[in-house]
Amino acid sequence: MRPRSLALASALAVLPLTVVSLGVSTAQAAPAPQATSRVTLQNTVTPAVARSQKQGDLPADRTLSVSVNLKLRNTADLDRFLTAVSTPGTAEYGHYLTPAQFTALYGPTEADVAQVRAYLTGQGLTVDSVSANRQVVNVRGTAAQVAKAFGTHESSYSDPQQGGRTFFANDAAASVPAELAGVVEGISGLDNHTVRTTRIAQPQSQVAGASAPHAAPSGLGPAQYDGAYNLGKLGTDGTGTTVALWEFDGYQSSNLSTYNSQFGLSGPAASTVSVDGANYDSAPGDGQGEVELDSEIVRGVAPKATQLVYEAPNSDQGEIDMAAQIVSDNRVSVVSISWGSCEPDTTASSMTAVNNSFKQAAAQGISIFSASGDDGSRDCTRSTSGSGVKAVDFPASSPYNTGVGGTNLKLSGNTYSSESAWSTAGGGVSTQFAKPSWQTGTGVSGTMRTVPDVSSDADPASGFAIYSAGGWQVYGGTSAAAPLWSGYTALYNQKAAAAGKSVLGEANPKLYAVANSSSYSTTFHDVTTGKNQDFSTKAGYDQVTGWGTPVGDALANALLGTGTGGGNTVTVTNPGSQSGTTGTAVSLQLSATDSASGQTLTYSASGLPTGLSISSTGLISGTPTAAGTYTVTVTATDTTGAGGSATFTWTIGGTSGCTPAQLLGNAGFETGSATPWTTTSGVVDNSASEAAHGGSWKAWLNGYGSAHTDSASQTVTIPAGCKATLSYWLHIDTAETSTTTAYDKLTVTVNGTTVASYSNLNKNTGYAQKTVDLSAYAGQSVTLKFNGVEDSSLQTSFVIDDTAIQTS
Repeated sequence: MRPRSLALASALAVLPLTVVSLGVSTAQAAPAPQATSRVTLQNTVTPAVARSQKQGDLPADRTLSVSVNLKLRNTADLDRFLTAVSTPGTAEYGHYLTPAQFTALYGPTEADVAQVRAYLTGQGLTVDSVSANRQVVNVRGTAAQVAKAFGTHESSYSDPQQGGRTFFANDAAASVPAELAGVVEGISGLDNHTVRTTRIAQPQSQVAGASAPHAAPSGLGPAQYDGAYNLGKLGTDGTGTTVALWEFDGYQSSNLSTYNSQFGLSGPAASTVSVDGANYDSAPGDGQGEVELDSEIVRGVAPKATQLVYEAPNSDQGEIDMAAQIVSDNRVSVVSISWGSCEPDTTASSMTAVNNSFKQAAAQGISIFSASGDDGSRDCTRSTSGSGVKAVDFPASSPYNTGVGGTNLKLSGNTYSSESAWSTAGGGVSTQFAKPSWQTGTGVSGTMRTVPDVSSDADPASGFAIYSAGGWQVYGGTSAAAPLWSGYTALYNQKAAAAGKSVLGEANPKLYAVANSSSYSTTFHDVTTGKNQDFSTKAGYDQVTGWGTPVGDALANALLGTGTGGGNTVTVTNPGSQSGTTGTAVSLQLSATDSASGQTLTYSASGLPTGLSISSTGLISGTPTAAGTYTVTVTATDTTGAGGSATFTWTIGGTSGCTPAQLLGNAGFETGSATPWTTTSGVVDNSASEAAHGGSWKAWLNGYGSAHTDSASQTVTIPAGCKATLSYWLHIDTAETSTTTAYDKLTVTVNGTTVASYSNLNKNTGYAQKTVDLSAYAGQSVTLKFNGVEDSSLQTSFVIDDTAIQTS
């Protein structure tokens, strides 16, 4: 800890969020009236407030983290695009957007973010980060500051329907100044009531503890579920595809390895992607079985698929940030979700914020499969509203998710015999989301979305062999059904790529089209026996099993258009490797042939050099602005949806106008002063308490052991036509002992966009060099900022040295 007077503030450390404090002298004051008119943000109060007992004011100095969720733009055109991109025959069919394209067309603008940021900082709040898609602004401040900024009052409550569990919440809806009403969608994090739970189920004997974990597998293995659903007949193994697992807990790699070894599976090892500093892998909690179930079933279906395990804090803010990070990273084509909460007990504004990222996923061609829940049509049975309320599970209820219900599967050897509905498979009618245009042929009246859409085995009585926590378990639940469909989609996407076609993308419009066609009886197992509390199965669609379970190979052929009767073949002529230089215009006309006559081809491309674009007729033109070697894939699609593609490299060299240079001034802080950096007091430091990486001076952010924010920023101009790389050496040491909670955070931003983030969980010995590609900012003035935020106790030091922005 730094030997400075600010460290004395640690004596005034705020209470943990789980503590209820009454009669505190620093009572939270009611928000003062403000001169500017304000607009109420509907659906920003957790429903639990209405049925809970108020215990008192939340202490005014309690630190809260809040997400300010911004609105999408041009939503009418976005809805049109999402329909077109999934409709065969349209010019945009299968032509998905990149994150940058989505944000440019439909995301909040940089001006929107700047306006919101200015208001928040003006209220004394600290902006911790802005999501890469600009949809989420995360801020931190005291309860008093939050109350002032959003016109709320924070109180402590006791929930009698959850055993007297205490939580904090705002008493009434939040509000913002009228000038922000067109930008701000909602506020999340004003309460900590909603907790996402797993959709995992175990046999009764296992639940009761009557049997210890098995020494050998007991339950369905890959050969059985792959055989039952014809998954092994697709002829693919997931190679070249990537699946995201959406998690609020961690896993042990050794358990996954044991599963793989038992069943002779091999493929890329699962890797963790931390959201908001969360990483549970060193000490997984009660949700460990869920994470390992998800991973092992995806591995059993698509063994060669890459798995990215996104781990986030179990909170509204954590879920919102995870959704935004997955779509901004754009590293996956499938997301598997096995955690959820019932709609009536979830703040509607938080669901809207998550759903906005799901819209972006659909625009980018990302499929999402979500467990429909394990409490039947009464999804709130184990939460506040209770079993008397008909309810469905979110995120499965999102129109941009495929909700996956559950069955009991019977086998004949390793082949399909029969299925019936699992009696507690989630299903019913959403109260949050309207019925989408593609949800037809269900025989269900009304204007609201129904779930599930499809299903697969989930009854723990016909459960899966899963290796978790050092032993073989039998697990079921719709938690098992969602990753099975996700793994199947990885197989499909590999098959589609080999056929020159696009990924499945938003699955529901295509699944419903097949289900409403003459192919239904050969592509789905229609489950017609069994029920949940309020709905029975029937021929065709029902609110227990959806359209049923997959006949994997036949369904893939129908989705590809290569079933009975075949499909068209489009062949793109590969132009071979291309080259050019920055600042010199190019023009390249692509061509393709179609096996069907009378077809009009529409072209698209991914991976083009910065500054180039392709017309619908296949002309690539423009002026390259960034040097580098690019892998370009050009796709041509006809009016039936058939398509083909060609991949080639395009090397762009730098011009003499780009002189290699290091742009940052005082890059190693060796002048002993900040200039030309702008820093908070005391950041540029040469004390012996923290060693520099090189020389004697460095930038030392935080390390006080008290609530404190430090920053260092500098603005430079990256010349047009140059590649640029940011690099810096970072050392993190901390007195925090938690291995799962990020208390103190460092964010690295460029023009307000977060390009890297760290926390006390990333502590290291010595320095590690970090690099970020800034070539996309060529020709722009950029502001680089390091911002460290430390909570009220236990120091974390973020020490930065030998920075550089190097052009080439």
